[in-house]
Amino acid sequence: MGVRWRIRSRTFAHVLTVDPDHQMAYARAVATDVPVCVLTFRSPGDEIEGLVRSGHPFYKPDWGADVVGMVLDDGVDWTEVAELLTESYCVLAPRKLAARVDRPD
Repeated sequence: MGVRWRIRSRTFAHVLTVDPDHQMAYARAVATDVPVCVLTFRSPGDEIEGLVRSGHPFYKPDWGADVVGMVLDDGVDWTEVAELLTESYCVLAPRKLAARVDRPD
């Protein structure tokens, strides 16, 4: 179901198309009754509330305290996605690896 990217055994990014008829938990989290493509990722605790409060395309799934979801539609800012995924990797990566990542300002 979708594609996952992992650090060891923990997922830092997951892309899938949510079909409300088959993935009810995802559909409830996204609040959709039509198929949509979504990305879930990890976020530092201090950024989660800001992302979720900004509304669409962001939402907060019920699983994982540090997990945030994003609907991937025509309005996606791919630069922002790159920054979010870089941060998500660093949330889960060992400190030594995270320290080697070039992060946007």
